[in-house]
Amino acid sequence: MVLNFNGGQYVLDAIAALEKTEWPRERLELVVIDNASSDGSDGEIERRFPGVRLIRSPRNTGFPANNLAMRDLEEVDYVALVNNDAFVTPGWLAPLVQTLEADPSLGAACPKILFAPTFADLVVESPTFVPPGDGRALGARVSAVEVAGVDRLAEAQFVDGFYGLETGSAPEPQFAWSSARSTIRVPLAPDEPGPHAVRLRLAAERTKEVTLRDSTSATSVTVTEDPTWFDVSLDGPGYDVVNNVGSRLVRLGFGGDRGYLERDAGQFDQPEEVFAWCGGGVLLRREYLERVGLFDESFFLYYEDTDLAWRGRAQGWRYQYVPASVVRHLHAASTGEGTAVFQHYVERNRLLMLLKNAPWSLLSNAVYRYLRMVASFTVRLVILPLARGRRPNPTIPVRRMRSFTDFLRRAPGALRERRGLRKRQVVADAELLRWMVDQ
Repeated sequence: MVLNFNGGQYVLDAIAALEKTEWPRERLELVVIDNASSDGSDGEIERRFPGVRLIRSPRNTGFPANNLAMRDLEEVDYVALVNNDAFVTPGWLAPLVQTLEADPSLGAACPKILFAPTFADLVVESPTFVPPGDGRALGARVSAVEVAGVDRLAEAQFVDGFYGLETGSAPEPQFAWSSARSTIRVPLAPDEPGPHAVRLRLAAERTKEVTLRDSTSATSVTVTEDPTWFDVSLDGPGYDVVNNVGSRLVRLGFGGDRGYLERDAGQFDQPEEVFAWCGGGVLLRREYLERVGLFDESFFLYYEDTDLAWRGRAQGWRYQYVPASVVRHLHAASTGEGTAVFQHYVERNRLLMLLKNAPWSLLSNAVYRYLRMVASFTVRLVILPLARGRRPNPTIPVRRMRSFTDFLRRAPGALRERRGLRKRQVVADAELLRWMVDQ
């Protein structure tokens, strides 16, 4: 089952991959729920894939639109969810089915979800400076990454020394500052062994010499205040990076992708029980959904899978990670990690999930720390700049308070659900919280 919202070519590729699944066709129904797309992708699905059952939602109800199909589970043994920007491998389904059939206490089996491209490392070495009031040692700004002439900034991974993507203005609407030595994981052109032609757009606070280094060579370039393109060549083939190998519960009640951003070097090649599953790729048992329920439709985006997994665990269900099943995912292709939409729903829904499922001590600590964080942002980005005669930047504290206000507005409904869930809970909170990890 695939949920589509303006999926464009991604959803067509996702369905094409699903049609290659190695499973008897008479025992496999492909279902697409279209969430009121406006890009014509629903019509293209209907035209190109006549064997696919297309369910149209009259409006965009977010990820819980999956419920439109999951309410009708007659003659269904298992329900598979696959993102519209995820691409299954032909043999992905059989290991998941075999796992669930071998253990009736399992409510879900989840695959190894890898990032869609493979990657090669490009190291940026630069002299640094510390801006007043910032505290970070900044080297050079990277505002564009092209591979074989195609913009791949959204898929590039800024790790080991980078400070993450920030929002700017033209000609650098997004950029990431390096430190003295930082690594970009460059997504490689598919099905090409290399070398790969890569272009970076770099700038800095002043003219400086920056070294670009791959696994075999180093190039020195002169970076100035003006964003400038530089060419490098990277050898291939690349390596795989993990997106999700089952989900986990992190301190303060965050949901987290187990293995996220780790290079896939065989460390996740054994089946393991996990705290939760990721809705981007999972096989769910029908009885599990019938007993635990479907997605919480008030969530709209994010944490609805962790919420459902937590509800199931509290009622005695377990989940298994199955490495023999592989799915590739274009991470955050739909909403964009770090956007206002992403931040609003992630922060609001985490608190709603805790209000429904967690012990009061965990919820109260999470709320306290959240409000303390908002106060810190307000002081740093609003009060101190005003006191120093500079322009304040209230964007982040305003966004976070909107999320919290929305949480409070929905809290009465979540409290009512909490009371019902507590009556059905058979696993003690202390046992559930043993799954909690530090990061």
